[in-house]
Amino acid sequence: MGEDLGARRPSIATIFNPRRGRGSAPARPSVVVTDEDTPGPPLQLSNGAGVRVSSAGVSAGSAPTPVRSPSINLASPAPPADPETGIFHRKERVQTSLESTLTTTVQLADCSPGSASESQREKTSKCTKFRKAIFSKTTRKVVVGWLVTCCVTASWVGATHLLKDMFLRQTPVSSGPQGPPPLPSAAAPFPASNASQPVKMGVQKQVFDAPFFTTWFCTTWTGLFFPMYLASHLCFKRDKSSLKVTLKAIAQNFRDRGVTFGKFMTRCCLFCLLWVVTNYMYVYSLRILDCTDVMALYSAHVSFVYLLSWVILHDQFVGVRIVAVILCNTGIALLAYMDGITKTKTLGGVVLAAAAAAGSAVYKVLFKKVIGEATFGQVSFIFTIIALLNTVLLSPLVAAFYFSSYEVIEWRYLPWPNLVVAAALSLAANLLGNFAIAFTFEIFITLGLVLAVPVSAVLDTKWYAVQFQGMKLAGVVLIMCGFFLVLFPANWPEYITKVLRWGRHRKRNQPRQQPEPVDYRTGLISRSHLRSPSGLIR
Repeated sequence: MGEDLGARRPSIATIFNPRRGRGSAPARPSVVVTDEDTPGPPLQLSNGAGVRVSSAGVSAGSAPTPVRSPSINLASPAPPADPETGIFHRKERVQTSLESTLTTTVQLADCSPGSASESQREKTSKCTKFRKAIFSKTTRKVVVGWLVTCCVTASWVGATHLLKDMFLRQTPVSSGPQGPPPLPSAAAPFPASNASQPVKMGVQKQVFDAPFFTTWFCTTWTGLFFPMYLASHLCFKRDKSSLKVTLKAIAQNFRDRGVTFGKFMTRCCLFCLLWVVTNYMYVYSLRILDCTDVMALYSAHVSFVYLLSWVILHDQFVGVRIVAVILCNTGIALLAYMDGITKTKTLGGVVLAAAAAAGSAVYKVLFKKVIGEATFGQVSFIFTIIALLNTVLLSPLVAAFYFSSYEVIEWRYLPWPNLVVAAALSLAANLLGNFAIAFTFEIFITLGLVLAVPVSAVLDTKWYAVQFQGMKLAGVVLIMCGFFLVLFPANWPEYITKVLRWGRHRKRNQPRQQPEPVDYRTGLISRSHLRSPSGLIR
């Protein structure tokens, strides 16, 4: 019976109790089954690759492998076959069965339900979030805003420096009473020695000194506001009936407010006067001061706008903006005395530039008060009417200044390229300042004005060798600091608190703070330590 049972079960005896042939060396155990929890010796199985099976998983040799991906090394050489028992064939079948079993286990572990779909969902969700973050409305507004800031800065700096270059243009002219000297010829290369009145050469004369003519010319270009608005309306909508509806809506809006034709023209004349006076003082100050000084002084108009808005438009009071006003006024005072007390010319130029900033603030606040919330069509129409009034009503004044020699214009040497390009850049800056709000945030338009100051300082240092030091540098820096303080929002302490608390995470077991009680009689929340929820003093 024992021999029959052993013959019937040779494979089991071969795996778990291998027989040794006569004269054969003892085989080295290669498969070891262990349990990390039991301190006993490992269980040796059979010859072949060393496999350690533990409670944590299956591993080849001594290197651990993950639980779901067991592996076994079956590449070790097999012992020679025993002719009596046929152990080689049995061991080959067992190794094949083990290999197929482990392969199936690995495939099942890798193809676990939901693993591939979850990874794909995570990738899809990340891509979707990334696309939404890039192509969101806020991102587009920010990108367009920086482009608008660069364009406003470039147009403002370009127009100012071109106008300054026009006032510096000089040409050599003759000072003799008989007009320009004759050109030298081959017969008479030198003038006669017995000439009664010799001609003096090399006298420099300014060929252009007309700030009012410059202001009138640049203001005339603003008449293109309404035609450009109509052209863009036709390009985007391509419907003539909608254009007629837009024009009727503009007229009907003024009628609904009770604005008659006489009132409308009177207000336009007032705005035209403010516009021309402000720009005239700005251009005239360029004859005296450097471009950077004039632009820094003009950028102080933001603080004046806040003061007038607080008084006239009843805007919210913000304490930090009062500090900005003080800084701007201090900067103006430093620039006024940057060349000493005796330099009355510098003081006059600073006063003109500061008056231009104040005039710009008055113009903006009155426009907001009188016109109110106007559409782009109404704003463009008003600007065109202002340009027409400037062209018609102020043309006689331009002629009077020219013929009375109050302003110098040498038409032969007039730098027309500078004048035309400066007027075009001024028009572009005004267009961006009034219409770019439809595509971006207003803060980017305002930043274009203050960023123009350092850009202009670089150009002044490179082209005109201007040195910024002492009171001049301090005045420019203070005005820029005041400009940035005006841009602070009304609830700026909340943003600073969020920045200070950024990175602090709530503890897991820490209970959430209970909401503060609300007094339903007054609607007040008990956030103050000095007052009760009902508003009474504690």
